[in-house]
Amino acid sequence: MIAQVVPVLFAFGANLGDRGETIRSAQRALAATPGIERFEASALRETIALTASGPDPDAPRYVNGVATARTTLDPHALLDAVQAIETTHGRVRDIRWGDRTLDIDLVLFGGRVISDDRLQVPHPRAHERDFVLAPWLDLDPDAVLMGHGRVADLLARIGDTTVPLSHDDHANAGSKVVPGRSGGLDAQG
Repeated sequence: MIAQVVPVLFAFGANLGDRGETIRSAQRALAATPGIERFEASALRETIALTASGPDPDAPRYVNGVATARTTLDPHALLDAVQAIETTHGRVRDIRWGDRTLDIDLVLFGGRVISDDRLQVPHPRAHERDFVLAPWLDLDPDAVLMGHGRVADLLARIGDTTVPLSHDDHANAGSKVVPGRSGGLDAQG
């Protein structure tokens, strides 16, 4: 049987530790995962933390980005790989929308709609999050979020409060991730 190759979109975020390096390290690990190919990461952006009660300017700021890829993994095997990478990078799941060393969301899995106790795709709040939409638009100016429309229109509607991460903070150009090589690579869930 020939495996189906499916385009996917990931969102990355971190607000604890060396945020940019953690995200880039996680991206390198994800790009090196068997069954994932053509991994391309956006530039990183910084945002105010979003908590369950709304934006929190007193919490540590987030660094966010997205990445596109293609995979032959099924959605839950991909989720397992993502969660293993989060755990390796110190992710603890104790407070919903709390501070975190790393968060990786599977935003899109081809044109599939998935809703079960482990996974919701498309991500149910991606259309409301400038920290997903802005880096995605940078990576793909023609991007469309299934069920919601053009990313450019969605971002124009909600506004963009993200700030490009300065070059001094971390090498930031969007790039293809090549496993085993460091390079400019790196979201908030």
